[in-house]
Amino acid sequence: MAENENRAVRRELKTRHLSMIALGGSIGTGLFVASGSAISAAGPGGALVAYVAIGIMVYFLMTSLGEMATYMPLTGSFAAYSTKFVDPALGFAMGWNYWFNWAITLAVDVSTAALVMQFWLPNVPAWIFSMIALAIIFTINALSVRSFGETEYWMSIIKVVTVLIFLVIGTLTIFGIMGGHATGFSNLTYKKAPFVGGVPALLSVFVVAGFSFQGTELIGIEAGESETPEKSIPKAIRQVFWRILLFYILAIFVIACIIPYTSKDLLGSSATDIAISPFTLVFRRAGLAAAASVMNAVILTSVISSANSGMYASTRMLYSLANEGYAPSFFGKTNKRGIPMASLVGTTVIGLLTFLTSIFGPKLYMYLVAASGLTGFIAWLGIAISHYRFRRAFLKQGHQLSELRYHAKWFPFGPILAFVLGVVVIVGQNLKSFAQLDLQAILVTYMSVPLFLILWGYYKIRHRTHIIPLDKVDLTPKTNGESYTAADASAASGDIESSATVETVAQTGKKTASATSAAHDLTNDEPVAPKNDSIK
Repeated sequence: MAENENRAVRRELKTRHLSMIALGGSIGTGLFVASGSAISAAGPGGALVAYVAIGIMVYFLMTSLGEMATYMPLTGSFAAYSTKFVDPALGFAMGWNYWFNWAITLAVDVSTAALVMQFWLPNVPAWIFSMIALAIIFTINALSVRSFGETEYWMSIIKVVTVLIFLVIGTLTIFGIMGGHATGFSNLTYKKAPFVGGVPALLSVFVVAGFSFQGTELIGIEAGESETPEKSIPKAIRQVFWRILLFYILAIFVIACIIPYTSKDLLGSSATDIAISPFTLVFRRAGLAAAASVMNAVILTSVISSANSGMYASTRMLYSLANEGYAPSFFGKTNKRGIPMASLVGTTVIGLLTFLTSIFGPKLYMYLVAASGLTGFIAWLGIAISHYRFRRAFLKQGHQLSELRYHAKWFPFGPILAFVLGVVVIVGQNLKSFAQLDLQAILVTYMSVPLFLILWGYYKIRHRTHIIPLDKVDLTPKTNGESYTAADASAASGDIESSATVETVAQTGKKTASATSAAHDLTNDEPVAPKNDSIK
């Protein structure tokens, strides 16, 4: 806030940081590992259709987020926009929902980092690697936002270079220039290919593809600490398009050409067995003997990158919640380096406790992981709704599109399509459980939906909020220096008698939850695997 410097973050993220993070930030095990299971489940054609459809959805969402973030760059991003453009109750639920997602994902990531490290050092206890990873990530985020940006910048470069090398080597392998045998395009029509398993299989791959793109929305949160958001955000959004085309669509195509969908290795893809990553298989087919070790190093980079981003995102979201009156006010204070240390420490403690449950209370850990799986998709729905409302309010109040420094593509078709596809992805998480009337599996898989609605309903009933009329939406451009609060939004709709009422939420705000594909593990009393697809 302007009058209180110790509540302001610093704008130290440069354009190159945001551009590279947008290009390679969310590339991770969703592509390096889970892409194999997508091809195995729905065939090469089904996998390509799913990734193209979800890629289009994500691109529209990012253009929507880019329009709002360029106009009003706030650290709270889409949660703050939900408060401002839709309803304070939605902003409350969105913010806690998203914070919970990354706080839990942080624990999953440090657990996965230990599994990856044991590829080289199998005799060292896994918890030691996890604690080292958590300490490193905490230190990076405690130093400065620039240290976070630089770390993500270089880790993104590693991932981008890996994918580019993979595409070159894969193309040479397809035509027999490497590997000694030209695979050509025959695997695209091998046996039942290109489409396998029908609509249910296609929907299941939509879910895998959706998880692969999780984290892309971090661009919006990072906008709040960008030096020049009006320049860096549009450029970063353009990078998203090329990342989707080059790093997802072409990579899936190359894998499908070289490895038949019937390969058992594709079916068994997991971060616990780097040797059967589709990237490793392609590199080995090309004659690169050290492929497993190389990909293990790249996947370790991806896991650390995911944990680093998760720490940043959850810390900034908690900071934003405090400044909006949704969390205790001390979480909204920053130190002299512009770091919200209370939020950072609080998030780290929750991440650490969650990790400890994986050792001492695995059943609780499984439920926590299950509860965080759908939160990212719910955030995507919130982005689509917020942008639709923002643009309509902007025009209704007499503004011209020429006033916007960045225009979202294909409005209103873009956000509407993104919303519909988002609902499809959420519903398609576990359709089999509905067919079998497996109530426990349904509850575990979709628990994030009722929990989100509970948060939304709690705030709405307690404070009697309503959707803000379009002509009363406050479109005054604000930044982190003049944070937009829930009280501002409520005053616009005339639903809250005083901002003091809003402040009481800090004492009763409850943590959010979401759902994941861990339903199978929970309902069968088996140890849960790390939430690999949530890793960027």
